Amino acid sequence: MSSPQFSFATTAEEVATAFSNEIKGKNVLITGTSLNGIGSETARVIAKHANLVVVTGYNEARLKATEDALKKENSSANIRRLVLDLSSLAAVRKAAAEVNSYSEPIHVLIHNAAAAIGPLNLTVDNLDSQLATAHIGPFLFTKLISPKLLAAGTSGYVPRVVWVSSGAHAFATGIDFDALRKPNKEGYQAMVAYAQAKSANVLMGIEISKRSKGRVNGYSLHPGVIYTNMNQKPESIAEMQAIGILDADGKPSTEKFEWKSIPQGAATTVAAAFDPSLNATPGAYLDDSTLANDKVGAHCLDAANAKKLWEVTEEIVGEEWVF
Repeated sequence: MSSPQFSFATTAEEVATAFSNEIKGKNVLITGTSLNGIGSETARVIAKHANLVVVTGYNEARLKATEDALKKENSSANIRRLVLDLSSLAAVRKAAAEVNSYSEPIHVLIHNAAAAIGPLNLTVDNLDSQLATAHIGPFLFTKLISPKLLAAGTSGYVPRVVWVSSGAHAFATGIDFDALRKPNKEGYQAMVAYAQAKSANVLMGIEISKRSKGRVNGYSLHPGVIYTNMNQKPESIAEMQAIGILDADGKPSTEKFEWKSIPQGAATTVAAAFDPSLNATPGAYLDDSTLANDKVGAHCLDAANAKKLWEVTEEIVGEEWVF
């Protein structure tokens, strides 16, 4: 089956419509689903076709607002809320236990959540909030609910884990494993940490596909440059201005970047989650809703990096993950 012709301008709705048969009957869990973000838009278009969409967030009120908005548009959508704070390993374990109590398997897990890009912010576990929210918490959560993912596998279907990475991953040269274990305020650079967190996403998509031996397919992607609640946070604005994403007024700058709307920004996530042609390329990286392995940074193609990242993260969370 050949995939539809997607482009920069393709919307999440268009991708979901194209793959509606693949979405039908599926149970999907999406992290980071606050309104005015690509996670909530991903949930919105998938909920029109899926059996179940689990929306997550650390803020109960914002999570309820997302559920209410989804139900208002589509009253028949099956939406379930899950309180999940990826910056706390204890909170991750609590949320995972709740998922493991569900009667349904999980066909697709989408890691969309991210922390604000700004000065070093330590989590309750003394980890960098960016790396904890984008990589360490998701690693532990995926590991703990992996029985639910494996339960969704059949002779004709391989469950998926999707990481919303960024083209900015290529600005990193590798993973600073010392900083992953123990962040240091001296010399901390927010955008360097961001590039490393997004590199970890790409490495994880490749490594989970390898270690699961075909039982789970991992994918990562660049969603585009999008004006969401993430880059409107006070602690992020100065960083965004420094690299020219936002102008002096804190608004999107078109001088260096071509912007996507939120519906366009969520499109590639939906493609990574449901495009059946991707079964042939587990571990793939996508951009503009299509394969883009040629855009992966060299450090993310290094098998030794992927292996070490997995093992160091096991050490940090205190749990070995063997399929």
